This record gives sequence, C-alpha cells and structure tokens, in this order.
Amino acid sequence: MNFIPKMNRRSFIVGTAAAGGGLAIGFDLPLGGPQVIRAADDSPELTAWIVIRPDDTVVIRMARSEMGQGTITGLAQLVAEELECNWSKVTTEYPTPGQSVARKRAWGDFSTGGSRGIRMSHEYVRKAGATARTMLVQAAANQWKVQPAECVAANSVITHTGSGRKVTYGKIAEAAAKLDPPKDVTLKDPKDWKIAGKRLKRLDTAAKTNGKMIYGADFKMPGMLNAAIKQCPVFGGKLASFDEAKISGMKGVKRVVKVGDNAVAVVADTWWHAKSALDKLPITWDEGPNAKVQQAAVNARLKAGFDAEQAFVGNKNGDAKAALAGATKKVEASYAYPWLNHAAMEPLNATALYTPDKCEVWCGTQNGEAAFAATLAASGLPANNCDVHKLMLGGGFGRRGAFHDYVTQAVLIAKQMPGTPVKLLWSREEDMQHGAYHPITQCKLTGGLDADGNLVALHARISGQSILTSVRPEALVNGMDPATFQGFAATGEAAIGYSVPNLLVEHAMYNPHVPPGFWRGVNVNQNAIYLECFMDELAFEAKQDPLEFRRKLMSKHPKHLGVLNAVAEKAGWGKPAPQGIFRGIAQHMGYGSYVAAVAEISVIDGNKIKIHRIIGATDPGFAVNPAQIERQIAGSFVYGLSALFHGECTVKDGRIVQDNFDSYNSMRISEMPKVEAIVMPTGGTPWGGVGEPTICVAAPAVLNAYFAATGKRVRSVPLKNEKIYFA
Repeated sequence: MNFIPKMNRRSFIVGTAAAGGGLAIGFDLPLGGPQVIRAADDSPELTAWIVIRPDDTVVIRMARSEMGQGTITGLAQLVAEELECNWSKVTTEYPTPGQSVARKRAWGDFSTGGSRGIRMSHEYVRKAGATARTMLVQAAANQWKVQPAECVAANSVITHTGSGRKVTYGKIAEAAAKLDPPKDVTLKDPKDWKIAGKRLKRLDTAAKTNGKMIYGADFKMPGMLNAAIKQCPVFGGKLASFDEAKISGMKGVKRVVKVGDNAVAVVADTWWHAKSALDKLPITWDEGPNAKVQQAAVNARLKAGFDAEQAFVGNKNGDAKAALAGATKKVEASYAYPWLNHAAMEPLNATALYTPDKCEVWCGTQNGEAAFAATLAASGLPANNCDVHKLMLGGGFGRRGAFHDYVTQAVLIAKQMPGTPVKLLWSREEDMQHGAYHPITQCKLTGGLDADGNLVALHARISGQSILTSVRPEALVNGMDPATFQGFAATGEAAIGYSVPNLLVEHAMYNPHVPPGFWRGVNVNQNAIYLECFMDELAFEAKQDPLEFRRKLMSKHPKHLGVLNAVAEKAGWGKPAPQGIFRGIAQHMGYGSYVAAVAEISVIDGNKIKIHRIIGATDPGFAVNPAQIERQIAGSFVYGLSALFHGECTVKDGRIVQDNFDSYNSMRISEMPKVEAIVMPTGGTPWGGVGEPTICVAAPAVLNAYFAATGKRVRSVPLKNEKIYFA
C-alpha cells in the first residue's frame, strides 16, 4: 500500500498561509520507485507525472491550471520532448491537491499565475520525462540483456541498434515502473528539440469546440442542489438579518442559509429558482463606516500622496532631487490608473459535497492547493479527508488565484446540508461587485534634461494601493511592497530598461477599503503607461525622436533594446507613415520577458481612434510553442486595449458601481487591430512568461500614437472619460 502522511487541518492551513496560497511542507518530487504505483485504470506510473497505458497512450499529469493560455499543452510538449513519445498519443489530466499531499507533495506547486505555468516548472517536468525515458530504455535493455547505451528511444518505440529489435512503451512500461529511477538525468539542449519549440495544436481545443469540455458552471452530480448568494454590497460590511419566511413557499426553494458574517444564500432545485427567490428575500445589511466612501475622496487622497512625507524607496541611484534642481529643463506630469475588474466570462462557482467524515469540492481554480486550504478551513476536517477536483476555468486573470472566497462559501453552504452536493454560482452582479480589483494608483513623474537634451534625472512617485498588503503581507519587505515597482525595479524579472544617472522611484502607500488583487499583468500595466508615456513627453521636450531618445538610455540593457529595435524595424520607424497614420512606441519588462510594441493609428474628428495594426515583440528566453505565444500576444492586446478604452471601476457609497457588462465594457471584434507578433527568444535565465507581459505595452503605444496624431496628452484612463472612443 502507498504511504499516506498524517496531517491535521491546523498545520496545513498555517503552512499554506506561509506560502501565500501554496504549501509550505517539504518540496519532494518522488519520481517512481521499485514498487509499481498504478493509475485508476491500473496502468503503471513511471513517474508521478507520467502514466503509460498498454495501447501506448501517454497520460501526462499537470498540476498547473489551464484557462485558455495554453500552459498544459506547453508543459506536455516539454515532457513529451524528453520522454521521446508519440505526440499523437499524448493526453493530460489533473492530479488533485489531496493526492499530492498524500504523496509528499509529489506534483509540487499548483499555482498558475504571474505567467509562471511554464517558466517556473519547466525544469522538473522535463526531468520527469527524461527520467521515465531512461527507465523505459533500461527495462528494454534488461529484457534483451544488452547495455542501455545500445538502445534508442523515439516516438514511443525503443530500438536495439545492434539487432534491430523493437518494443513499444506500452509493452515495456510495466517492467520499467518496477525500476529505481535514476538519480540524475541530462536534459536536451533546446536546439535539439523536436516536439517542444514547435507550433503544435493545443490539446484542449477539440473538447472546447465540440462541447465535451466541462467547466465549473457545467458540472453536475446526482441529487445536486443549486445555490445563489448575496453578500453585503459594501466591503467590510456584514449581514444583519433576513426574513426567510417571505420566500419559503417559492418554487423549488429548499433552504435559506447564512454564509459567514456577510452573506446569505438560497438553495433550490435549480439556480434560477434560487436566484429568483434570493431577489425577493428581505435582507438588512450592516454596511459599516465604509458606506461613506466616495470616489472623489479616494482620488483626492491618492493625489495627496505625491506630497506625503513618508514613501518607500523602490529604486534609487545618484541624487535625483539635486540633479533635478540643477537641470536645464524640468518636465513634470501626473498620471492616474483606476480599479479594474477581472470580468471573467464564467462567474465564480464551486460545487461542494460535505459529510461529517469527508469534504470534496469541484471547481475552476488557478491554485488547487489554495482551494484545498480553503476547503480544509471551511470544513474543519483534516487534510486526509478532503480533496479538490480541478475543472476547466472560464477565465481566471488572477481572480481565481489568490482568493478562494467562492470555495469557502460553497463548503459553508454544503455543511448546512450534509450529504447533498450543492453548486454555488455567483450572479454576474455578485461577480462584478465582489472582486479583488486591479489596484488603483496615481503617479507623478519629474524629469530633468541638460542643455543637450540628455535625461540627467528622473523622479517617479507612485501613490496608491499595495496588493501584497492585502494578499501576502508576509512578502512585504520592512513594510514595502516590492511588487508595486514592477517595471521600475533595478533588477529582477521586471527591471527598468533605462540607465538614468540620477533615479528615484518611490511609493506612497494608501490602501482604500476596496480589496486589490493580482489582475492579469498586475503592476507592469500602469507602470508601463507611466514610464513609457513620460519617456515620450521627455523626448518631445528634448526635441528628439522618441525611439532615438530611448536608445541613448538603453546601451546597458541589450534585451530591452533588442525588442524595441525589432518592432521599430518591422514598423518602418523613421520612414514616413502612410497618409493619416501615426505611430507610437513603448517597451517594458515583466515576468522575465522583454516586450515592446509599435501602434499605428488614425484619428477621426479628434476623438475617434482607429488602431490599424500593433506590432508586438517578446523575448521570453525560450519559446515552447511559438504559435501559442503569438496568440497570447494578440489576446493580451485585447485585454490591454479594453482596459485603455473602457476599463474602470468606481465607488459610490462604499460599493462598486459597475455591476455588469453594460457598465464595464470590452472591445469588439470590429475594433481589434491587425497584430503582427515577433517571437524572438534569446535564451539565458530565467525563462520568461508569455501570457501577461505584452499587455502592458499596448496602451502606452496607442497613447503615444494619439499624441503624435493630435498633439494632446492623455494621462488618465480609461479614454471614455476623456470622450475618446474606438472609431
């Protein structure tokens, strides 16, 4: 039998909190062993990651989550590359976090966010594939009584080069699973890749198009009931009372239950019956002092941060304030960026089945371990008695990563109806008004130019929210949130791409009551606007071309410069644009990747923008699936441009005003520009991400092009507030 470690609920939850949603127990990746471990269909495991069936089907298990970004296909390509298996016989499945805990965290980190899916797990999944291949070859060599070096593995077949004997993976897998795994394996040089690095079709496309894919909102179980929920509309408020008697006789209603201290849910035979009854349920809220908060006051407080005495210093060299005082010309501008909603197409949902002895949850999640921790905390049961089954996500963007309030609620509801599976589905309004929003910030930038137009000093003061204060306070550094400085940092995976003789970047922290969260691309989104639009302003004041002005500051940043030059060359920067077309340029770094964009636009009547094309370049170090990276670049521009033109959440009487897609809009297909993607991996370490980085350069490229077309600077988004729209 397999060893299952004992673990109590408290130790698991404490460990999870320390890891910010992951597990803090030892990182151990058992890759098989002399005792055969079997999958549910009795096929043998070669490593925790790989099951090979007798018909040569290769099942690759992936702990990361798929939500449309292509991570699962990319990871499978890396495993298959080292395994030397037949790609047409590859399929994937999710292990559960409960299984992982029982097997000493065999699958490692389940978190999928920050473009980490491939870049933070590529090495150990490749080793899993190489380990399995080595064991298969060894088993075949043992059977033939030859040396493994005389055998070659390719396309799920092992061949003995001397005699020509062959055996398929499916026929030798049982013997291979009984072997001790090698202590070390050598990974392929990427230049030798045959499966990884290729433009292969995604593994999940067919099931999504033929209706076989099961999302959380689709999930059904025999005897399942449905729940609709309402939470206090003001963050920090509580549920005071409700009158269950008023709806107890309504069609399909089974129960009305209190959920935590701020919500009430109706459980019924169908979700519509639950929702209809909930809408008629008399509810009294204790909204608390936050009900007095108005957007104008928040904005004023953010602006006051520019002059606050105290601020955290995120990057500093030289003496920026002294250099500014002695500069020939001083340039100053203030920018603002709003709260944004994740607005995933599938509202939050989870199905829970609770008994006094066991609790299981089925849901879409970006972090199976964090969902598991939420299940333990809400159920009160030990880890050995709980599990979470991951389903396909209908969008994540960070909302289903750090926060699993919907899982907690589903379990709390199911606890009040033991033995009955209950699916909780948030309404669109609940989803929009109870998010964890992209942080609201403003930024004041001051630059100093010398007599020759050289940038001698730059001071940037960010005022606004800290995500880590809310989500991972243990990650603060002496009270400072280092994530706030993404794109402004001196080093790391989101480093600034310019060398400025005197630089000071600060953060005056202000945290309103609206909870911030990781929103796809996170802080590079607004910081790219702040820095790249201001670089254009400085270039204009220096009477220099925006590209050439940047290049002078980038000699020590070759990879930043590489992507910038790539988009400029493809756009024909420096050559006249077609009549009526204007260009804007931007570059940045995020999640270990270097990105740049050139936007080409025309403007009608001064306020209608037609984006004709955007050229986007990315250097992620390595390209596992170039076709998928190109799609991610295009998709990221949809996200970035939607935020630029439409995206904004505001507060009135302490609550979020925008409650559906009529008030929180997204760009349409007809507004989408032609995207020309440049994928230019240059190797090195660390590996970069591809799902999020390019979002950030779309907006500043368009804003800079708008200035080129009209001579008007826009320093606050969304553009709809400036009465600027898509043409």
